[in-house]
Amino acid sequence: MKNENYYDKGKKKELTKDDIKTLFRQYKESNNKEIRDILIEEHLYIAEILSKKYSNRGIDYDDIYQVACIGLIYAIDRYDIDKGYEFSSFATPTIIGEIKKYFRDKGWTIRVPRRIQELSKKINNSKVYLSQTLQRSPTVEDIAEYLKCTEEEVLEAMEASKVYTPQSLDVTFDSNNDDKDINLADLIGEEDYYFSKVENSDFLMKTMETLNDVEKQILIERYFNKKTQVSIAKKLDISQMTVSRVEKKVLEKLRREAQNNMII
Repeated sequence: MKNENYYDKGKKKELTKDDIKTLFRQYKESNNKEIRDILIEEHLYIAEILSKKYSNRGIDYDDIYQVACIGLIYAIDRYDIDKGYEFSSFATPTIIGEIKKYFRDKGWTIRVPRRIQELSKKINNSKVYLSQTLQRSPTVEDIAEYLKCTEEEVLEAMEASKVYTPQSLDVTFDSNNDDKDINLADLIGEEDYYFSKVENSDFLMKTMETLNDVEKQILIERYFNKKTQVSIAKKLDISQMTVSRVEKKVLEKLRREAQNNMII
């Protein structure tokens, strides 16, 4: 039977956190497949983020994503909302466990190649030197020029070693509060990387749960898929100015959440 509370003329409405809690309780009581499908759709972003963490390691992203989605379904089936913890906190280790099991079953080891490890050490050392020399956080271009390698090699090493933040940490965004600019270093810390935040704490997942569908999509496209505002605007059929405004709003929310959680 269709749950009319969450549909309007065949279209799913945007759900609040209370709506989702209600759905989890209803699913626990009824095992209704339609309710489970809604819960899966609402939380696919978790599978997407964690899949990207393990991509580019010899197995196609689509295969990893399918495994992550299976892990998400397992998590939904096993989640007990009455225990008091957030679903993302429960789902993340479940999904990661399924992905790692898949790699083991395929005979792959999740490790960083030696050349990447060595380059990563050089990058870390160069970041310290360049930060002092330039009096700002170095960009990928700065590091590549200093190490005499390509930007692609720097990005690969930074991502593999979980020290890569998709943009320069000095990229600033206008804040709506106190006429103060904010940057990514303010939000997540110079040595932090979004994916390591996802695996080691539920900070990012909790924050994502407070975003609407458009905000989630823009955040994922910008900081995980590394898309430009122009390409996102074209994909979503909205103006670049709208993308910029939403991005600023999301970054400000991240900054506030990080401060509230004593991350910065």
